[in-house]
Amino acid sequence: MSSSHVAEVAEPASFAFDAASLAEIETILKRYPPERKASAVIFLLYEVQKQMARHTNSGWVPQVAMDVVAEVLDMAPIRVYEVATFYTMFNLKPVGRYHLQVCTTTPCWLRGSDDVVAACFKKTGLSHFGEVSADGLFSMAEVECLGACVNAPMMQVNNESYYEDLDGPRTEALLDAFRRGEPPAAGPTIDRLGSQAEGGPTTLTHAGEFWSPEKYAVVKRERAEAAERAAAEAAAAEAAAQAAAAANPPPADPAAKPGA
Repeated sequence: MSSSHVAEVAEPASFAFDAASLAEIETILKRYPPERKASAVIFLLYEVQKQMARHTNSGWVPQVAMDVVAEVLDMAPIRVYEVATFYTMFNLKPVGRYHLQVCTTTPCWLRGSDDVVAACFKKTGLSHFGEVSADGLFSMAEVECLGACVNAPMMQVNNESYYEDLDGPRTEALLDAFRRGEPPAAGPTIDRLGSQAEGGPTTLTHAGEFWSPEKYAVVKRERAEAAERAAAEAAAAEAAAQAAAAANPPPADPAAKPGA
């Protein structure tokens, strides 16, 4: 972590995990042998970012908190800095309460991500990526593909919620809802369930065609009953063969002639 970074950002004087974070960290560390607990560094950095969001409405990772993570995990601080600075999901300076991560990679761009970006600038008052709005509500980052290409264009908010099938007006409505403190449910912003076709499924449109636990139970029971019948029929055939053999024993061999 360079000194210029520390100079640019108002770092807190200290950091300590709160009770909620400590409880989560206790659960996290149980996943690893004590000598391998450094493997939990990403999860603890996430806890830092989530705690900062709870306490300050800005989810980011101060350097002083990285030092605390290093102490908890018995790591050299530089190793924690290396992880935090490598992954773009960790914010190394304060962000808005709603951190907008707008995808502009080719699939989203072809589907209109420029309109999404323009709507974000218009409604937040931001002029460039990396800026925080004057009211502290919004910040923006340009990100690479987030894997929701089928519902492009999209953006992720606060590293968690995906909002998909966006355009200019729908993005503006989304940001208005955030400003009111009423974040909409994540997912498509049009009449689409998950990644189904717009307006609903076009195949397997009858509930009975879907593979369900109930249907699996019926098939499993039918197969078990068929196996039982086959076993019973095989046992009956074997018993009948044995009974027939007992009722009709083979003729005895004639006695050997003397001197033969």
